[in-house]
Amino acid sequence: MIHRKLRRHMRKAGLIIYHETLIDLKEHIWTFIGAFFGIGAIGLLNSKFLPVSDNLFLIGSFGASAVLVYGIINSPLAQPRNLIGGHVVSALVGVTIYKLVPGELWLTAALSVSLAIVMMQITKTLHPPGGATALIANIGTAKVKALGYLYVLSPVLSGVLILLLVAIVCNNATSHRSYPKNKTWYKFWERNYKVRY
Repeated sequence: MIHRKLRRHMRKAGLIIYHETLIDLKEHIWTFIGAFFGIGAIGLLNSKFLPVSDNLFLIGSFGASAVLVYGIINSPLAQPRNLIGGHVVSALVGVTIYKLVPGELWLTAALSVSLAIVMMQITKTLHPPGGATALIANIGTAKVKALGYLYVLSPVLSGVLILLLVAIVCNNATSHRSYPKNKTWYKFWERNYKVRY
């Protein structure tokens, strides 16, 4: 009896692992191309306009966003609304908390991340890397902190727009990839923007 249950669980686990493991070489290539050009474009702009010591365009949370928008393109968390909104909302929260509670790093870090998550939930823009964006506003270098609310525009908004543009191009370059998730965006557009006669 126990032996049969164990075999059944092992079979289910094997199926889950098999079905959830992506072994499509084309997918891997397009994921690589998107991530390379997305992060590369942000870094290239940084190197052309700022000295190496002022590396402000590349923030750690963009790496996590790249995983979502190039590697798991159909995830609700990877859609444009979540990508842009999650980072911008989190950056606003992070900077605001840093300005309201200066000097207490443990408190600003905890408040920034927890409030950013709640604000992303409220605004329906949940994007996990947003938590890191809020945190970076508080634990980043003196140059990042000195940006104040400009941090929201650059590097955050400018960076996510670059990631989004590259995602739209790379994730739609073949017939088997589609980004953004068409049905959701069409319904949103139809409900909010379509002219009704």
